[in-house]
Amino acid sequence: MAIRNLRYEGDEILSKRAKEIEVIDDKIKVLAQDMMDTMHKWDGLGLAAPQVGILKRIIVIDLYEEGAQFILINPVIISQKGEQEVDEGCLSFPNKFGKVTRPKEVVVEALDLDGIKVKLQARDLLAQALCHEIDHLNGIVFTEKVKPGTLEVVNPDDIKK
Repeated sequence: MAIRNLRYEGDEILSKRAKEIEVIDDKIKVLAQDMMDTMHKWDGLGLAAPQVGILKRIIVIDLYEEGAQFILINPVIISQKGEQEVDEGCLSFPNKFGKVTRPKEVVVEALDLDGIKVKLQARDLLAQALCHEIDHLNGIVFTEKVKPGTLEVVNPDDIKK
């Protein structure tokens, strides 16, 4: 497929609410694959459509474990439980990291690429990723939720590959 251009800090699309997807057609399926390819190119765990300039409610997540890849359309958090303080970054905010409080567990309802309703129970890293990406669909970026005093800008040369 294709690698899409990422949108970065300061791009107004990142602060807009994405629109519901009414029809899952070939264009949406291509977008989903392009998003997965783009996320993989930049070693991300998740990506939301606004991050590639598309105001549609679709996210992709890959925890890089067997069976841990997700493409979710119109995802909604229907319940959450507990709290975890996590280190977080974002492909749209390269080299910025900070501590964010996220739910420890979430239940998300969404559609898959076949239009079938799915319910996903997630904890720990997957719960964090789901919350982060769904925030993007609502025009919320992680830097708005960073615990004061914890936002760091890291020199890319200092990051160990």
